[in-house]
Amino acid sequence: MTHVHLLDRLIGAELPPLRTAAELQAFEATPYVERIIPQSTYEALQLGAAHDPGTAAFQFLKKGDPDEVPITVTYAQFMARVTQSANLFHDLGVGPNDVVSFLLPLLPQAFFALFGAQAAGIANPVNPLLSPAQLTEILRAANTKVLVALGPLPGSDIWDKVQRIRAKLPNLKAVVVVYGATDEASGVYSFDALIDNYPADRLTGGRRIAATDTAAYFHTGGTTGTPKLVRHTHRNQVYQAWVMGLMLPSGPGRTLLFGLPLFHVGGALTQGLGPLTGGSTLVVVAPAGWREPNAIRNVWRLVERYRPNVFGGVPTVLAAALGVPVAGADVSSMSYASGGGSAIPVAVGKAYTEQFHVPVLEVYGMTETSSVLTMGYASRPVRLGSAGHAVPYSRVRIVKVDAEGRYAGDCAPNEIGVIAMAGPGVFSGYLSETHNRGAFVEPGWVNSGDLGRLDDEGYLWLTGRAKDLIIRGGHNIDPLGIEEVFFGHPAVALAAVVGQPDAYAGELPVAFVQLKPGQQIDEAELLDYVRERTPERAAVPVHLYFIDAIPLTGVGKVFKPALRWDATRRAVELMLADLQPPGGNLTVEVGAHAAHGSLITVAITGVAEPARALLERQVHERLNPLVTRHEVV
Repeated sequence: MTHVHLLDRLIGAELPPLRTAAELQAFEATPYVERIIPQSTYEALQLGAAHDPGTAAFQFLKKGDPDEVPITVTYAQFMARVTQSANLFHDLGVGPNDVVSFLLPLLPQAFFALFGAQAAGIANPVNPLLSPAQLTEILRAANTKVLVALGPLPGSDIWDKVQRIRAKLPNLKAVVVVYGATDEASGVYSFDALIDNYPADRLTGGRRIAATDTAAYFHTGGTTGTPKLVRHTHRNQVYQAWVMGLMLPSGPGRTLLFGLPLFHVGGALTQGLGPLTGGSTLVVVAPAGWREPNAIRNVWRLVERYRPNVFGGVPTVLAAALGVPVAGADVSSMSYASGGGSAIPVAVGKAYTEQFHVPVLEVYGMTETSSVLTMGYASRPVRLGSAGHAVPYSRVRIVKVDAEGRYAGDCAPNEIGVIAMAGPGVFSGYLSETHNRGAFVEPGWVNSGDLGRLDDEGYLWLTGRAKDLIIRGGHNIDPLGIEEVFFGHPAVALAAVVGQPDAYAGELPVAFVQLKPGQQIDEAELLDYVRERTPERAAVPVHLYFIDAIPLTGVGKVFKPALRWDATRRAVELMLADLQPPGGNLTVEVGAHAAHGSLITVAITGVAEPARALLERQVHERLNPLVTRHEVV
């Protein structure tokens, strides 16, 4: 941590190493508000560009191929486009309280639009992989005024989705299309055709952005019911950029392989805004990011070609990269590996330490904390499996909460409880007041919904999601420890343990496993392996389901709701197997429900009364003992 940090008004050339709690305390003796220079993300980016306007801010690849010639955007060009984007949005009627949403892959225009929207109004980056119905809900909740979207290109359905949803957005005034033509009669404006018409050296709206102004809405949580939109101020986001520049090396001459989506705070802020405010170069591996198969296939050659100091990503990316042979590639530029979004399996962290001889700095945070709030300090001993300590000016506690989510006391060292966090990055609340109930355990302390403990040295250890706990006959089972055992087997690529409903025990642990390519193993053999290494007998999965691909979210996290629904469906089908009617059909579906969380739907077809009434009664009798709600249709 000895690099220039222009965002900090108090430090001229070098930042302190923060090797001990005492050094951190001395550093924090100066209030954060007295340190920081920029009030907005726009000012922070201007300071980043001031390092060297002629150096590359971005190098964009099309196919994740280290041999291709990248599209290079310098810092001077980047700031010009961000300013022009803000002026374009202002011209379309966007003011400080108006929302610009966008549905874009990782193209240059996506970065211009994100930060330009924050300079003109409020940015709302949205996952373009969501269904039209989900997109409609999010954009309506955000009250979107301008929508920026990818045009009609082969291989993309984004424009088709826009056509299907735009009439359902009552506040939408304009659609800005990237790689498409202007059609003012229908309210469509070409980003690429119009952008050069606007000044690149000033914000024409004359806006003076305050640190307390809203910078963005990020969607999080489930995709049913009223969308949860996290409200970030400029202060929240500038803090994340500043603290990431403090904790990880950034600056002119440094590069970062970038493959996270911009609708996630890890992409937009931790790996986006942070390095850009330090003058680093982002190498965008492909428009689809790490979802591009070539990007993973070529990962070590990309490291050799672009020489990143830190290799970072979500744990699934880190795990996938381990499956790619280094094959003689020069990866000596790597000083650290870093990851977050979910816990890094210890086996994965150990593999990086042993193979590449680099420390693995696990990070932890959430959308509600503007991304990273704790992480392994490069200047302190790294504990594999731990998410380190709170970053400067932030705090983490382990607390007890009652059934209503209210604070009920702090936990002792090494006692597992709910992780609560505070600091300059912590949001003030969700856009909808409905979601703010239970969001904070105390004023300023966000309820993470995660379980963890702080050890005697203050290291944070994640122990799972509070809602992921499997409760078997009153016995609490944390799936994280069992998943770690699965990850230790050489044939396992990904594993997830969830609760399957059971009429007697409430829930039973079951495992979903995705094997590495070319690997085979018998179900009984793998379960024996897990049983031998799992201290708690009750925690051993009662079933193991091999599947081709573990479902992932848009940023590569395991999407456990889908697995819980799958496990529930399998259990219910077994419970009703002997009720299949002759000449008719009984089918089971399980999915999300806005009021109940999850709902089992049993459909009966081809059965006439009175046999149908009898069958329906039998279904209810079988399923009534389950905690999960059900209906017969």
